[in-house]
Amino acid sequence: MKIKIKKFQVQEGDKVNLDKWPTRVKPVYTSKAQYQELLDAQVAELSEQQQLLYASNRHAVLLIFQAMDTAGKDGAIRHVMSGINPQGCQVFSFKHPSATELEHDFLWRTSQCLPERGRIGIFNRSYYEEVLIVRVHPEILHGQGLPDGLLDEKGIWKERYRSIVDLENHLHRNGTRIIKFFLHLSKEEQRKRFIDRINEPEKNWKFSQADIVERGFWDKYMQAYEACLSATSTKCAPWYVVPADDKENARLIISRIVLDTFRSLKMHYPETDARRREVLLKIREELVEDAPED
Repeated sequence: MKIKIKKFQVQEGDKVNLDKWPTRVKPVYTSKAQYQELLDAQVAELSEQQQLLYASNRHAVLLIFQAMDTAGKDGAIRHVMSGINPQGCQVFSFKHPSATELEHDFLWRTSQCLPERGRIGIFNRSYYEEVLIVRVHPEILHGQGLPDGLLDEKGIWKERYRSIVDLENHLHRNGTRIIKFFLHLSKEEQRKRFIDRINEPEKNWKFSQADIVERGFWDKYMQAYEACLSATSTKCAPWYVVPADDKENARLIISRIVLDTFRSLKMHYPETDARRREVLLKIREELVEDAPED
């Protein structure tokens, strides 16, 4: 399967105009059966890479997912990471900050959940909510208990972008590899998916009237995403704009990007030195001799 992931990557310094980024591209699969075959193969390799990540214990990997409602974040995480050992992977979903979290800086609550070396962390929404939903709804900002001098809406976003980039650079320097996905959904596709959630009783629980309220701020969200992607996509922590109108295709693109990142780490299992090898061989000899007689 050939996927040119560079075409989905926001290059550092690029000014993003989401109208020019597609929400649908030609599928890399030709049938549902082939889609499943391709995904299964990538999931299997991801499982192998996770074992290497854990065994080598030199890096951590953080995947960040951001998107509008119904874009398929949950499904992408569930399908792409389906072969991962749960002991080596944690998923965190960040919604409204608690009272305790609001007593700290905006990066504090997510910093508690960063993956340790050898593990994969997944943020389903993240600290980026603080420059997305908070920017669209500035009344949230005014309820965060910040000093009056910091509530300059012209400057605070640039300061928050800077804090985010500084954090991600720091994590990269200390072995954490960060991959950021924006699932780019069209407004029309969202409308169809909302209707599906209403039409199918087993999906009614997914629908909230608040989703429709947020849909009314679509243009403001797109502007916030454009500014965010432009300011925070870097060489060491790039953003990928994944066309999300086709869920299956999006999952294949995401899994390929994750795999390519793992491969770039050039991990290997810890090597056994001669002294330890001698000890192991002696233990094996003892175990062989301890075999029950026929």
